[in-house]
Amino acid sequence: MRSDAVTKGAKSAAHRSLFHALGMTGEELNRPLVGIVSSQNDIVPGHMNLDKIVEAVKTGVAMAGGTPIVFPAIAVCDGIAMGHAGMKYSLVTRDLIADSTESMAMAHAFDALVMVPNCDKNVPGLLMAAARLNLPTIFVSGGPMMAGRVEGHKTSLSSMFEAMGAYQSGKIDEEKLLEYEEKTCPTCGSCSGMYTANSMNCLTEVLGMGLPGNGTIPAVYSSRIILAKHAGMQVMELLRKNIRPRDIMTKEAFENALTMDMALGCSTNSMLHLPAIAHECGIDLNVDIANAISEKTPNLCHLAPAGPTYMEDLNEAGGVYAVMHEISRLGLLHTGLITCTGKTVGENIANARNLNPEVIRPVENPYSTTGGIAVLKGNLAPDSCVVKRSAVVPEMLVHEGPARVFDCEEDAMEAINGGKINDGDVIVIRYEGPKGGPGMREMLNPTSAIQGRGQGSTVALITDGRFSGATRGASIGHVSPEAAVGGPIALVEEGDIIAIDIPGHSITLKVSDEELAARRAAWKPRQPRITTGYLARYASMVTSGNRGAILEVPTGKQ
Repeated sequence: MRSDAVTKGAKSAAHRSLFHALGMTGEELNRPLVGIVSSQNDIVPGHMNLDKIVEAVKTGVAMAGGTPIVFPAIAVCDGIAMGHAGMKYSLVTRDLIADSTESMAMAHAFDALVMVPNCDKNVPGLLMAAARLNLPTIFVSGGPMMAGRVEGHKTSLSSMFEAMGAYQSGKIDEEKLLEYEEKTCPTCGSCSGMYTANSMNCLTEVLGMGLPGNGTIPAVYSSRIILAKHAGMQVMELLRKNIRPRDIMTKEAFENALTMDMALGCSTNSMLHLPAIAHECGIDLNVDIANAISEKTPNLCHLAPAGPTYMEDLNEAGGVYAVMHEISRLGLLHTGLITCTGKTVGENIANARNLNPEVIRPVENPYSTTGGIAVLKGNLAPDSCVVKRSAVVPEMLVHEGPARVFDCEEDAMEAINGGKINDGDVIVIRYEGPKGGPGMREMLNPTSAIQGRGQGSTVALITDGRFSGATRGASIGHVSPEAAVGGPIALVEEGDIIAIDIPGHSITLKVSDEELAARRAAWKPRQPRITTGYLARYASMVTSGNRGAILEVPTGKQ
C-alpha cells in the first residue's frame, strides 16, 4: 500500500502522531487510506448537496474496510460566471483542479480515491487528475437538477437565458421574466438539460469510471445517496483487484465516449474535455475522428436545449446504459472493456432496456442518422471548429451571410440587444479563445439573446471562444487557430461573406487567397488583455481549442 510510507513502522512514527492529532485510531491507520475529493461549496447549485454525497461515500468506504479522508476541490458555477469577466475563470479551473488533486493525493500517500464532482470543469478536471495519478479511483457525481415549470411546461437554465433575450426585445414583460427567474431552477443539482456538466457525468459513466446512474439520477433522489455508498464500497474492490484509471480509460473507451457523445447529443465542450483527459492517459485523441464516428452513429436523444426532454426523463427511460444498449445493437461500441464495476461494458449493459422510446429513440427511428456534434473545417478554421448539430434547426444547417465582426462578447451583446443584427447575418466574436480571452469564455448570453429575439432560425454565430451546453442554434465554436495567434478568424472584416455547411463539414470565408494574404501581412498581434496572475500564466501555456486547450510549457522554457 502507498500509505505504508506514512502509517507503518518506526520510520512513520512522526507521521502517525499527526494522524492521531486528527483523532484517528491505530485501527484506522491499519486500513487503506482512501482520499475523497469533495467539490462541495455554497456557491454552485450543483455542489451545495455534495456534503451529503461525501458522507455517503465515507460510509461506503468504511463499510468495505477502508479509512475515508476528505479533502476539497474548487468549482465554478458557469451560470453565475456567465456574461462577465468571471467566465474567464471557468475553463482555467480544470487545470487547477487537476493540479491540486494531484498535489493532495501524492503528498498524503493515499491508496485510492473517490472523486465527488458535479459541474462543468470540475468533472473533467478530476478525470484528468485520476488519469495522471493512476490510483484506483471511482466517480460519483452530485446528480442533475429537476426541471422547472412555467405555465405547465418544463424549463431549464437555457429557458431562463432565452427569457432574458425575450424581455430585452419586448416579447415578454417584467412579471413573466420574474416568473422564469423564480421557477426555472427549482432544486439543487447540475442544470437539468444535456449541458456540459450532465454531458461529462454521463460520459464518465460511458468511460467506465462511474457506476450506472452516475449521470442521470436526480440530485434530490435518495437513490443518489445509495449510489454514493455503493461507490465508496466499490473503490475498495478496485483497490483489491488493482484496477486503475488507465486500465479503464483506454483508446477504445474514448472511442465509446465519442460514440455516445453523438448518440446522446452532448455539449460541444466535450470536444475540449475528452482530448484533455485522453492526453493525461497518454492517448492522442484527435477531434478529426469525430465526424467519422458521427457519420455512423445515430442521434437518439434530444434533451434540452435540443428538445423538450430533461435529465430526469432520461433517467426514467433507463439512463445512459439504455442508450448504450441501443447503440450496441449496431455494433458501434467496444463491449469487452473493463469498467469500475469490475465487469465489462457488455456485461454492464446486457440487461439495460429502453423504457421510453419518446425520450430514447430506438436505432430504427433516430432523430437523425448522424450524431449530435459536427467538426467543420475550411479556410476560416483550418484546424477545425465545432457545432452541436442536433441543436441546429434544419434551415440553418446550410447558411451563407455577411459577417458582423466583434472583438469581444460585450460588443456583440450590445449590438444584439440594440437590434443591430439582421436576419441572415453571421456574427463573429473573436479574441475570446484560450489565449486571447484569456480563458475561452462561453457565449450563452449572445446565443440566448439571439434565440430570445426570435432569430435562432436566421442568424449564425462563430467564435474562437466556446458555447455553453445550454446553447442551441447555428453556434460554431472552438475556431482554431484562434485570433490571438493570427488564425484566419482574425482577418475577417465586416461584410465578408461566410458560408456554413454543417452536413458537408465545411466553413468558408469567401475572400480570395490574395486578399487574405494581404490582410495577414498587415495583421499585428494584440496586446494581452491580462498580464498578471493565473490567467497570464495560463495564456502563456495553453494550446488551441482543437487540442483540448491543454497546457504545455512554452518552447524554449523549462
